Amino acid sequence: MHNQPTYSLSLSLCNPVTKICGATQGHRESERRRRAGGRADLEKMYGKSIALSLGLGFLLLLITYSIIIGSVDIRSYFFPPLQSSPGAGACANDAGSSAPLRVYMYDLPRRFHVGMINRRGADESPVTAGNFPPWPRNSGLKKQHGVEYWMMASLLYDGDGGGGGGREAVRVLDPESADAFFVPFFSSLSFNTHGHNMTDPATEIDRKLQIDLLEFLRQSKYWQRSGGRDHVIPMTHPNAFRFLREQVNASILIVADFGRFSKTMSNLNKDVVAPYVHVVDSFLDDDTVDPYGLRPLLLFFRGRTIRKDEGIVRAKLAKILAGYDDVHYERSIATVESIKMSTQGMRSSKFCLHPAGDTPSSCRLFDAIVSHCVPVIVSDQIELPYEDEIDYSRFSIFFSVKEALTPGYMVEQLRLFPKERWMEMWKQIRTISRHYEFQYPPKKEDAVDMLWRQVKHKLPGVKLAVHRNRRLKIPDWWGRRR
Repeated sequence: MHNQPTYSLSLSLCNPVTKICGATQGHRESERRRRAGGRADLEKMYGKSIALSLGLGFLLLLITYSIIIGSVDIRSYFFPPLQSSPGAGACANDAGSSAPLRVYMYDLPRRFHVGMINRRGADESPVTAGNFPPWPRNSGLKKQHGVEYWMMASLLYDGDGGGGGGREAVRVLDPESADAFFVPFFSSLSFNTHGHNMTDPATEIDRKLQIDLLEFLRQSKYWQRSGGRDHVIPMTHPNAFRFLREQVNASILIVADFGRFSKTMSNLNKDVVAPYVHVVDSFLDDDTVDPYGLRPLLLFFRGRTIRKDEGIVRAKLAKILAGYDDVHYERSIATVESIKMSTQGMRSSKFCLHPAGDTPSSCRLFDAIVSHCVPVIVSDQIELPYEDEIDYSRFSIFFSVKEALTPGYMVEQLRLFPKERWMEMWKQIRTISRHYEFQYPPKKEDAVDMLWRQVKHKLPGVKLAVHRNRRLKIPDWWGRRR
């Protein structure tokens, strides 16, 4: 029997037309994979080309767009490290606030301002930096309401304020170029000078000044143009401008708090909360290794204990805080000797108590800050200066009135307060205390500089209100929704 011929799978079959020899099954699979891989490589190459083309096109479009409208910062897309980071300190200036606020100050007769400082003088010459009188040393508690004086002084000063970076506000002599208008009426000093007893015949002088000022402003085309909305008027005493206050309610008011203001009148949307001018001396040489150990008193308070409204808490605290060896709570009135004792007491205490006065705030908080004594704030309705920039919880402790009047609670919490945390607060107070200094010549980021920055923050809302008011044909419906 003849063996049948066998054909190995490795044999090739030739195609007579193409002259290409077909491979075995293994070879055909290998060839198929090779061709598929080649196609994939081509697809990847085409994909990369398309992506590159789209990227270049987008970049070209972005550059063209930015050149045309100037609103895109190309560097921020490709060089992030070149962008400035937010300020790490207690305050950081707004990115767009490098240009100073341009303020026009009305030229009012001296009786509205410095004439109340030197009441015997007959000089009626224009007030300049050269003849601006110093604040009287014997002014007593009038000093705490002297914000209006220091704001006027800052506009008269023509230097740069020191510290680099320029000032927040500069005076302009052309009202057409002004961003805001300053009304140099010492309304707080007027009350303290002419109407302190409320029923004294001299009160009529305070009322007459307000009437005359309002008549003057209503004749100003710049007051008429905005309805007074872009005008800045200081009134830090709770009774300042008390006769005609509602007539200037549209303006930017510089207040210490809102304790004597109706709810429909003043608010944080348009007004600026100012610190009181501190009465005690600033602690300038507080540079020690162990400040905690050098302050033996736990808690310190010295001041009036008979107060009105929310301030009645002071009389109750006098009973609750009695009997503690490390707590000093003393009733006193402001005299030269009393202020010296308060200065020493605050510098010797870890915590300084700040209960509400006749209104939610008082100068005692700012006395504590410049004494580098951690404030203990007892007030349910207090508003604080510069709070859009400064976090008071970093260097202050807050108790509600209910908590403070719970026997033993506040003292126990303060005794348990960690030394490390107190040291952090003490360091923070030393950093930010410069923001509460009123001085002449003014300095960068002192109290007045910070106040002008706050005014600058209010101006966008002012412009919105002015523009809306110009086109409204009926009373504003927002007011009727409340």
